[in-house]
Amino acid sequence: MSSSAPATRTSNGVFGLFCLGSYLLSVSYGTTFLLAMMLSAHGGSESDAGTIISAAMVSTFAAVIFSGHLTDLFGAPKSIAAGAVLLAAACLGFANVQTFGVAALLFGLLLGLGWGVFYTLGPIIVAMIIEPARRVKYFALLSGSMMTGIGTGPLLGRASEALGYPVESAFIAATVASLLGGLAFVLIGPKIKEQSAIVGPVSVCKITPRAAVTVLRSKALFAIVMVGLGGAIFGGLSSFQTSYATLNHLDYSLFFLGFMSAAISCRLFIAGFIVKRDPYWMACALTAMIVLSVLMFMFSVTSSATYVLAAVTLGVGYGLTYSVINGLAANEAPAGHTSQSLVLFSLAYFIGVFGFPWLAGHIIVSYGIPTLLSIILLIALCNWSITAGRLLWRTRTATCANA
Repeated sequence: MSSSAPATRTSNGVFGLFCLGSYLLSVSYGTTFLLAMMLSAHGGSESDAGTIISAAMVSTFAAVIFSGHLTDLFGAPKSIAAGAVLLAAACLGFANVQTFGVAALLFGLLLGLGWGVFYTLGPIIVAMIIEPARRVKYFALLSGSMMTGIGTGPLLGRASEALGYPVESAFIAATVASLLGGLAFVLIGPKIKEQSAIVGPVSVCKITPRAAVTVLRSKALFAIVMVGLGGAIFGGLSSFQTSYATLNHLDYSLFFLGFMSAAISCRLFIAGFIVKRDPYWMACALTAMIVLSVLMFMFSVTSSATYVLAAVTLGVGYGLTYSVINGLAANEAPAGHTSQSLVLFSLAYFIGVFGFPWLAGHIIVSYGIPTLLSIILLIALCNWSITAGRLLWRTRTATCANA
């Protein structure tokens, strides 16, 4: 009893600074939601912004695949610190290149490398310093910190405009935040190593074709597919929210304020309740909320109040769904493959959040925002159907077993 208390206090102290560093690094990704507005001001379009964001998907693949190898060579904290430098370089580049071209695509690639390393290794560090029984809760707290940073990014743009500065100022602020976040991970590196020794070793992080096949043949596949679909929903709505707000004569900062407030509040005050309930039922209910939020964006947003309400609904549904399926990806992975499952989980997320904006940008230019929302609704319904299908299958299996 006495030995577990110091371990818990140590992990909580390390985890607090870990979340602060995660918040600072996440600001850089959040500022990419300003790209469509910034490019439009300089003669660009939504398709240009989508192409830049999707360039990050290409480099993210490399980052996700090799992040495990970097961890085994240098350790996760140092690898994330290196990724922070790349994020800072990308944000500084976006601040100085406001038009679409080769340079902008290059900075998109840097963004993908930095964000991919951080996003993949973050959950693995949680697994290193938190014992399995508490991981779902701490995954929720980590993702809450990241969501706060992501939401802060576009709000920096709105604040810059209100103060009379160009939107590019937000990218400068994100550059500084990324460097500070990288420094935080350098400082907590030794503590993470000490705490991981208390919790116990985590299996090797390297992802191989054999390990990937093993994970994809397990129940973790469902969570991996769902995070990809959820990433597409989030990426499609957030990356072009400035365009949606302009079309409807609204302030885009209201979306990010509503979304961020809901996601943070839920993860701080509701996540503890959620993780104690049946994850299958929770996932089904929360993905239904995502469907409802998309319907609200399509048909119910007529004022600032309804705009915020739709954003809050999305924040609750998406924010808590991510926490639940992140835990499922870890807990339903085959024995000895938790880290590999989390790597594939991150990879699927990046395919959705970075890949879909390319398609979304072209859809907006060719067919408009309403068509994009219709496609996002179909994706949301597909995501919900997976959770409903799993519930029905489990119920049928239990019924047959009791017959």
